[in-house]
Parts: sequence; structure tokens; C-alpha cells
Amino acid sequence: MSAKYKIENSILELFNGDITVQDTEAIVNAANKQLSPGGGVSGAIHRAAGSQLWEECKKLGGCNTGKAKLTSGYNLGAKYVLHTVGPVYSGSISDSEYLKDCYKNCLLLASQNKIKSISFPSISTGVFGYPIKEASIVALKTIINFLKEHQEIELVQMVLFTEDTYNTYKSSLEKILKD
Repeated sequence: MSAKYKIENSILELFNGDITVQDTEAIVNAANKQLSPGGGVSGAIHRAAGSQLWEECKKLGGCNTGKAKLTSGYNLGAKYVLHTVGPVYSGSISDSEYLKDCYKNCLLLASQNKIKSISFPSISTGVFGYPIKEASIVALKTIINFLKEHQEIELVQMVLFTEDTYNTYKSSLEKILKD
């Protein structure tokens, strides 16, 4: 399943599938602070990219919540991996600010490196416990606002692993675009 939406001169696509097989220039890793292979999206990306990804990540000195770092994609179809550390959900106001920073800093890093297409997972909604509906609104609003000001990025995909997550994001996006 997929749905495409035009935002200024860019495309925002919702896609139900596996982020490791996307052919965008960059994919985003929902990483831990050490940037080490973990479970979920991070484990899948590290397995698909091969051991060189972890070797490069070790040299980056970790990553703080809301920040982003860039590596090569190695055995992935994507040339680059953008690593970002989402917040562990606590219900505080800072959660949404950190989550917004994850998306914004990945998009800024992509823009600075002339990356024109990027695929995001649903950051922090797995083991970090962020409620998917809340996360979808933060993610989509941040991406839309960025694309309105940065038309050098041509395609942003939200690659959502389950059909339920896809449907939640689709519902949130349609509501945001209506308002």
C-alpha cells in the first residue's frame, strides 16, 4: 500500500513495507544512543547493510536524542543512512520536541548533503513506546513544514512496517492536510 501527496514541489509518500529495501538516496535509522545494532528498525538496517555500518558507527561517538548523524549505506539500496535517536516516551512536553528534532535534523542533514530522497520509519513508536497516533502527527507536521521551506528535497517517504501503522499515518495526514 502507498499513497502520495504533493507538498509544494515535493512528494510525501506513505508506504507500507520494509525500509531496508527502499531505493531512496537515504534511509533513516531509529537508532539507540550508541548507534549499535539493536532490535526493530535499527537491527534490520544493520543486518541489511552489513558489518561495515557498525564499524563506521563506532567512529561517530554515539548520538544524542533528537540529533542526527550520517553514514554510508553499504549493502543497502540507499547510498546513505541517517541515524537519529528518538525519545523514550514519558508523556512530557519534551517528548514531542525531541521527536520533532529527529525529523527536522535528518531533513537538514539530507539537505546539507544534497540528498533529494529520504525514507523514514515511525521513530520512537517501537520499544521506545511513543503512541503511534501522537507520533504520526508530530512527524507529518514537521516534514510538511520542512518541505514548504526546503524544496530541494524531492521525495520523503514514511515507510510504515504494519498496516495498522500505515492506516494511522494516512488518517493523520488527511486530517492535517484538511485543516
